[in-house]
Amino acid sequence: MNQTSLDPQQLQSLNTVGTISYILHLIVAIGALVPGGQFGPVLLIVALVLDLVNRDKAEGTWHASHFRWRIRSVLIAAVLYVVTIPLWILFIFPGWIAWALISVWFLYRIVSGMVAMNKGLPIGAAV
Repeated sequence: MNQTSLDPQQLQSLNTVGTISYILHLIVAIGALVPGGQFGPVLLIVALVLDLVNRDKAEGTWHASHFRWRIRSVLIAAVLYVVTIPLWILFIFPGWIAWALISVWFLYRIVSGMVAMNKGLPIGAAV
């Protein structure tokens, strides 16, 4: 399916799903940087499921790159958090630094994705 075969209502639906997903990811990303603000795992799972369920509807449109971007961002961050768990167990401070860096990276990806989507651009397009 290409973008021209989608009606405006389907494109608006993809915009709505994308906006909701980005907002949920943004809440999680900010929460990860705020001490005591780690309330995001449930929201992150909701956003990930939302993206996984709706990504096929976006195939052939610029929205597809955003679904891939959000899903990959979550998966990469999850792997990085798991890999750095030993730093928390062995040394608190290095673990905190590692997780803060991962959280900043995740926040950057979410904000840059939101900016591109709000401009109607796929991920990787010149902004």
